[in-house]
Amino acid sequence: MAFLFRSRQKSIPELSSSTKDLMLKLGAVDKLDKKIEEELARNLNQMKIVLQGTPGIPFISSGPPPNPFEGITFRLQTDPEGNLQEAEAEVSPEQVFHLISLIVNDDLLFSLANNIHKLPFESRKDAQVIISTAFRYRAPNAQSAEPQVLQHVIAHRPEIITSLCRGYDRRESAMPCGGVLREALKYDAVAALILYHEPDKMLDLANVDPSVPASGEGVFWRFFEWIDRGAFEVSADAFNTFRDILTKHKPLVATFLQTNFDMFFAKYNTVLVQSESYVTKRQSIKLLGEILLDRANYSVMTAYVESGEHLKIIMKLLRDDRKMINYEGFHVFKVFVANPNKSVAVQRILISNKEKLLRFLPTFLEDRTDDDQFTDEKAFLIRQIELLPAAPVPAPSG
Repeated sequence: MAFLFRSRQKSIPELSSSTKDLMLKLGAVDKLDKKIEEELARNLNQMKIVLQGTPGIPFISSGPPPNPFEGITFRLQTDPEGNLQEAEAEVSPEQVFHLISLIVNDDLLFSLANNIHKLPFESRKDAQVIISTAFRYRAPNAQSAEPQVLQHVIAHRPEIITSLCRGYDRRESAMPCGGVLREALKYDAVAALILYHEPDKMLDLANVDPSVPASGEGVFWRFFEWIDRGAFEVSADAFNTFRDILTKHKPLVATFLQTNFDMFFAKYNTVLVQSESYVTKRQSIKLLGEILLDRANYSVMTAYVESGEHLKIIMKLLRDDRKMINYEGFHVFKVFVANPNKSVAVQRILISNKEKLLRFLPTFLEDRTDDDQFTDEKAFLIRQIELLPAAPVPAPSG
């Protein structure tokens, strides 16, 4: 048996209005008093339940039913003896539409993104659910490729995206903001907002000139700092988002990297590939290999492997005292060696180290006996090094 009932908590308009007022107070102070903090926590939890419902809430049959919220329908489940066992909130499409409309109109997404670090732990999780759900939301019969709220953010409130990125400034907000960002980064426009952001400029994606180099002051460039200098959980989450930006929007990123090649790889090689953090170093080398070997980045790859300085950095990785650094470095090193049109600078380095490489490579990671692909690639590289000319040969022009 099941039956329905309703409560007398805040209505949807009251909920949005109250939360807006509380968030304004939160933005004006470093920390709210306990009473306001608790009210804000209740509001955010109610919003979350309106937007996504809730799994069954167990309770003792001899006590009163759980306290649901205004406008939320709860279905109560009973056992065969008629004792109440569980309550489950049901999502109403009309209420979801109403609440999301108010959240957008009251600019709550920006307030939440900007102040999420000030919220208690559970409220931060609720805020993450609210923003992510709003970004995913599609009104009935919507025809657009992008969700409506996300379209609004991209066109009128891009500061929400940059505020979410700046969540990595603090340990408290890193993971909830990162979770929202990776949800939003399913769309090219969000990646473009991050890549082409410049401080103190309103970004109009329709008028971005991708041939203009970045200043290096935009929010994208902060990821190098967040990854290298942040606490472990900040660094790990920031790297996941950084990786999504660079690997899930290939044509966009290929153009961006070509325009900003020198600055990007100067930072990437110095800050990430040569990081003192083992995790950061290993992940960064692996990501570098993925970027260079992706067909969409062919022009980027050819420019990267022309550099003798880049080759020197990668060759040092082969002698690192950690095997996984050796292994990931090998996959970048092979791009230099396999390139049929090696630059004179790269040829010179390989030729001058030819004998050393031919002594070193046969025993390099020789315990990877079950990795046939690695064994074959190593044999191929040895053969390519054996065939190196006695002196550099300029690549054919044109």
